[in-house]
Amino acid sequence: MLKKYNLTTALLLSIMLATHSSNALNLDDLKAQIKQPNSSNTAPAAASTPAPSATSASPAPSATTASAGSLLSKFSNTDQVASLRQALTQGAEVAVKNLAKENGYLGNDKVRITLPESLQKVDGLLRKFGMGKYADELTTSMNRAAEAAVPEAKSLLTGAVKKMTVEDAKGILTGGDDAATQYFRKNTEAALTDKFKPIINKAMQKVKVAEKYDQFAGKGVKLGMVDERDAKLDDYIARKAMDGLFLMMAEQEKAIRANPLEATGSLAKKVFSAIKF
Repeated sequence: MLKKYNLTTALLLSIMLATHSSNALNLDDLKAQIKQPNSSNTAPAAASTPAPSATSASPAPSATTASAGSLLSKFSNTDQVASLRQALTQGAEVAVKNLAKENGYLGNDKVRITLPESLQKVDGLLRKFGMGKYADELTTSMNRAAEAAVPEAKSLLTGAVKKMTVEDAKGILTGGDDAATQYFRKNTEAALTDKFKPIINKAMQKVKVAEKYDQFAGKGVKLGMVDERDAKLDDYIARKAMDGLFLMMAEQEKAIRANPLEATGSLAKKVFSAIKF
C-alpha cells in the first residue's frame, strides 16, 4: 500500500512539474525523493467529506406510500401532473441557477470538485514541494468548467418535466424524498454528459497542467494507481458536475416535500401539502 501511495505521489508531482521544465523531475527521481514518508506532513486542509450522493435508491414502498396514494385520489390526474411540473421546474431552475454563478461549485463544500480520490492523498506533498498553487489551479479550473457547463442542463431538465406521464407523476409524488431526482437522472444523464463535455473541454484547454493530466493519469491506470473512470479529465469533471447538480436538486425536492409552502406554484403547494406526513 505504501509503495502505491509513493507511486501515486510521484505521478501527480510529475503532472505538475511537467508544465514547468525548469523544475522538471522524472518519475524515478520523484519516487526516490519520497521513498521515506514523513508522517508529519499533512495537507493544510483535509478534503471535505463527500455529501450523500443523489444516486441513492429511494426507500421501498410502505404504508405511508399507500396513504399518500389514497390522498392523491382526491386530485385529478391533470392536477397531479401539473402540480409536480410546477415543483420540479422550480427545483431544477433553482439548482441550475445556484450552480451556474461564480463559485457555485467551487464555493460549495457539498459539490466542490476536487482531485480524484486516488490522487487526493498527495496534496500535502505537493505543498511541501512548493507546488500547492498548481493543485489549486487545477481544482479551481475544474470547478469553473463545471460552472460554465451547468446552464446547459436547464433545457434538458425542463424537457424531462414536460414529457412526464401520469404514472411518472404518481410514482414521484408517492415516492421517497429523492424520487423526482432519480427520475431526472434516469432521463437526462446521458444527454447532460453530451452537453457538458464540449464546454468542459473548451474551458480546460486553457489550463496548462490539464494538458498533462490525461497522459499521466493513463499511466496511473496501468499501474493500478488511478481509477479508470478518472483517467480522462473531461469525463471526470462532467461526472462530478452532474453529481453536484443532482445533489442540489435532491435538496430542493426534499425541502418542498418537508415544507410545501416553499413551492412557488399554488397547485404544487396544494397537492404537496395534502400528502405531507
